Amino acid sequence: MGISERHKIILNKLKEHKKVNVQDLSDELSVSEVTIRKDLRLLEDKNLLFRTHGGATLSNPYTSDRPVSEKAKVQAKEKGVIAKEAVKLIGDNDSIILGSGTTVAALAEEIYPTNRINVITSSLDVSLTLSGRDNIEITQLGGHLRPSANSVVGPYAEQFLNNIICGILFFGVDGVDLEYGLTTTNLMEASLNQKFIDVTQYTVVLADHTKFGRRGFGRICNIDQVQHIITDEKTSTSVIRDLESKGIRVTVAK
Repeated sequence: MGISERHKIILNKLKEHKKVNVQDLSDELSVSEVTIRKDLRLLEDKNLLFRTHGGATLSNPYTSDRPVSEKAKVQAKEKGVIAKEAVKLIGDNDSIILGSGTTVAALAEEIYPTNRINVITSSLDVSLTLSGRDNIEITQLGGHLRPSANSVVGPYAEQFLNNIICGILFFGVDGVDLEYGLTTTNLMEASLNQKFIDVTQYTVVLADHTKFGRRGFGRICNIDQVQHIITDEKTSTSVIRDLESKGIRVTVAK
């Protein structure tokens, strides 16, 4: 079977099923997975599909920057159960960093410590949520305001982090791709998240099932630079297995 015939079959399957899997195509077309990946790369170069982890899709996997008020309405139930699971990781006298995003904001809603904790955050929403609660010392980072996220980014925020070390970082992402890594829609936010990771001993990503196989504009880090991902029940078992094979702890919130 020639390359043009393979490409025709792949595109027909995409048209019918909206997505294809590398292993399935390899078995059906009797060629190696390496060959199929090359085929998908060539078809992507022609703007005929979008490659994803383990396959390809007709839907654009790249995320766009949307207002936080709009994001909060999407997968709200999943974000809630992820938040309830994440709060269990916060111990007495912890120093934690809370990034921006609606899932992190949901986590802030769950934080009612019985002993004092220190919270550093780039999110205005998080600071307002935690303000006035007992046993929480809040440090709000300063810098350039991102109205779409109600958070700050930029060199002033990053410079402050040069003088600290924290126990746990909780942050959300716009995309989780096993090959490309963790991404967000904003380059300055990606840079700040990189700095968060550098000054934290344990990194926890809060990501619902819609974030996997997607890519944002700004790359944060490789997938193996985080220790723990908390997601929901709709995340596929194959994705969870692949993450765990890289040594990442995965918790499925229920």
